[in-house]
Amino acid sequence: IIMAHLAGKIRLELRKTTSPLVVGDNVEVEQSNDGALITKIYPRKNYIIRKSLNLSKQTHILAANIDQAFLLVTLVFPRTSTGFIDRFLVTTEAYRIPAKIIFNKVDLLDDELKRTQQELIDMYTSIGYDCIEISALNKEDVTKIRSSLKDKLTLLAGHSGAGKSTLINNIQP
Repeated sequence: IIMAHLAGKIRLELRKTTSPLVVGDNVEVEQSNDGALITKIYPRKNYIIRKSLNLSKQTHILAANIDQAFLLVTLVFPRTSTGFIDRFLVTTEAYRIPAKIIFNKVDLLDDELKRTQQELIDMYTSIGYDCIEISALNKEDVTKIRSSLKDKLTLLAGHSGAGKSTLINNIQP
């Protein structure tokens, strides 16, 4: 790990994104008297993007050079809409990033929600997406995911409260 600053010329370049540097970027670093300086950002093979939350009409790149993306969704606490899932999958398709849908909090579902979840799994599986059912609190369920992370840069996305931190902490405490 090298603590480095972004060279001013890179920060000042006209860009349509909120940040010139994102997680997953490959860069060149030069040592100087003031420490390390990022002098070049290499072209990205892909990235995940969303519109900026403010009204600037800029876009926000979440991560770059991704090998795969996992979308953590829940039917309870909070409920993830199919619109949210679909928008995420369209973005991954546009940038040729393989995506999996991870249905979390299966331990909290009643019979009706289990049927609803199975219908969603059937629908997304039928169009080519791997779907995995887990409880991020269950270490056996976490092993379903752990092996597919090896040697891959993976974006884990989902609503606040969907269990991303719980899953990460159970994969690598």
